[in-house]
Amino acid sequence: MSDAQDHPQIYLISPTEFDLSTYPAQLAACLDSTEVGCVRLALGTTDETRIAKAADALRELTHARDVALVIDSHIQLVERLGLDGVHLTDGARSVRQVRKDLGDDAIVGSYCANSRHDGMTAGELGADYVSFGPVGVTPLGDGRQAELDLFEWWSMMIEVPVVAEGALDASLIRSLAPHTDFFGIGDEIWSTENPAIALGALRQAMLG
Repeated sequence: MSDAQDHPQIYLISPTEFDLSTYPAQLAACLDSTEVGCVRLALGTTDETRIAKAADALRELTHARDVALVIDSHIQLVERLGLDGVHLTDGARSVRQVRKDLGDDAIVGSYCANSRHDGMTAGELGADYVSFGPVGVTPLGDGRQAELDLFEWWSMMIEVPVVAEGALDASLIRSLAPHTDFFGIGDEIWSTENPAIALGALRQAMLG
């Protein structure tokens, strides 16, 4: 785990919908071209069979490259599907129970929007990382953003690793790079013609 004084790592977030006949190859190209610290399976479906098939395909790719794979929200599927942990989306509310259920070895992350209080509480309750966002402007959600000063404060005051995610671009990445441990990159690259090239360009922005 790098600290915020080093170059941040990449935390890849899958699309909420993808084709299993094409997406694994796109992900593999990204993993082979740019160093990635973690991948999050973020499918929007509640179809357990589809989630399981996607998890199997992604786990084969990530674990072969020694990259952790976590899943959005579905706590009960972590052990069943052989995943490394879970990304919680309810702030600090379920961190304590999930840590108890999954044990110390599992990765437990917590998305806390732009709330310092939720972030601090999640860290105190055993979250391995806290995620803030969206960083950029987006018509989705309630309009709140995670501003630069939140990451500046966190990097000075809190030891729990922090992820910046949501509507990122090269300019935002450059400004946040000294103050975050991970950048959560998802739609920023999957919506492009060549995700691996797009990821490489954002990686350059992280390096200054």
